[in-house]
Amino acid sequence: MSKICAVTGKRPVKGGRIIRKGLTKKSGGIGTSLVKVTPRKFKPNLQRIRVKLPSGQVKRMWVSVKAIKAGKVQKA
Repeated sequence: MSKICAVTGKRPVKGGRIIRKGLTKKSGGIGTSLVKVTPRKFKPNLQRIRVKLPSGQVKRMWVSVKAIKAGKVQKA
């Protein structure tokens, strides 16, 4: 199963979890330093729902919750 929204085209994007060490200058320290960057993926919130297509037929598809809330799809 590919994690891609059938309506908006949302898909997983690459990112990084940044770990910093030290006390910020604002808090009275000498500043933070970058310790490690761990690669990670940001996955869209997909739900498999029954969608009523404009032609009238009903089909199951993976749709992001943002598209459902925005009313871009009509539930069957």
